[in-house]
Amino acid sequence: MEAQAQGLLETEPLQGRDEDAVTSADFSSMLSEEEKEELKAELVQLEDEITTLRQVLSAKERHLVEIKQKLGMNLMNELKQNFSKSWHDMQTTTAYKKTHETLSHAGQKATAAFSNVGTAISKKFGDMRNSPTFKSFEERVETTVTSLKVFFRRRSYEEAKEE
Repeated sequence: MEAQAQGLLETEPLQGRDEDAVTSADFSSMLSEEEKEELKAELVQLEDEITTLRQVLSAKERHLVEIKQKLGMNLMNELKQNFSKSWHDMQTTTAYKKTHETLSHAGQKATAAFSNVGTAISKKFGDMRNSPTFKSFEERVETTVTSLKVFFRRRSYEEAKEE
């Protein structure tokens, strides 16, 4: 009996093609009335057992939630703990440590390079500003700005005079 009961316990659910094969086959013509009645009784019993198992599972799940609430555990805390553990595990890997060291070293080199470039540009601008060409250009711009100011002042004076 036990071997027969174990044979009924499948570890895998029916696949779609299995369900199709079972539902499309018509065994009713091969069964006697007595066998049909036995199968109907077994069907009712199986449905009752499934309902009972669902109720038991539901009760256990509610009890699990109650225990977690009493312990102060909730989904967010569990996610935080899982994330923290995963982050810690990742940080302790050799690959992470090597990558971190490499990027840190590259960042230091880049910072030094940008600092040197900035210093060089500042020095070039200083040198350029003190050059005779720039001085001449600066004087021309000042002269042009002064001429434009005088021009616009005269024009606004003349327009005001006409009104």
